[in-house]
Amino acid sequence: MAIREDLTEAVTLAIAGDWEDAHKIVQRHEEDPIACWIHAALHKIEGDETNARYWYRLAGQAYEAYADPKAELQTIKAALTY
Repeated sequence: MAIREDLTEAVTLAIAGDWEDAHKIVQRHEEDPIACWIHAALHKIEGDETNARYWYRLAGQAYEAYADPKAELQTIKAALTY
């Protein structure tokens, strides 16, 4: 599966509440900035701010940019599926 499709699946799983399987997918693509962004949002959902901020830095995104991680995931999904 191509990375874009893999990451779209991770976002779809995360939106559906399957944090664990979404996390497994993004961990396979840690060199990709969008995977890092998804990873960051997942840790935000989990409540792990320190880890989330680490992944936001790698993604070149801001922790504070989205108050609602579900809305953030929808934005990421739109970027992946344009």
